[in-house]
Amino acid sequence: MAKLGRHEKRERRHKRIRKKIFGTPERPRLCVYRSLNAFYAQIVDDTGGTSRTLVCASSLEPEFVQLKGSRGGKSVEDVQRVAEVLVKKALEKGIKRVVFDRGGFLYHGKIKAFADKCRELGLEL
Repeated sequence: MAKLGRHEKRERRHKRIRKKIFGTPERPRLCVYRSLNAFYAQIVDDTGGTSRTLVCASSLEPEFVQLKGSRGGKSVEDVQRVAEVLVKKALEKGIKRVVFDRGGFLYHGKIKAFADKCRELGLEL
């Protein structure tokens, strides 16, 4: 059997996790994705046969890119700014509790910093 690369491992891990994690209207799913150049986060309601995005934020949004010192989602500080934007939008829509879907990424570095910042700002994971 051929050796799996890190992307294939993450995809397998993500599929296994998604079997268990499901967003409801009372507690939607907060899913994250990070690439080498950007960080994306969205809050999704999975009921009704299709997923519906309720709130989204990324490091590529125009107001985020214009911030002084922004590296476009490459640093932990940028990820924490994305968390601030997402939590602000979520609280405006009345979303206080979510299920955290780390997308198959290991829970350290940017993913952990994002989750900790969300908790600090009042989102219950």
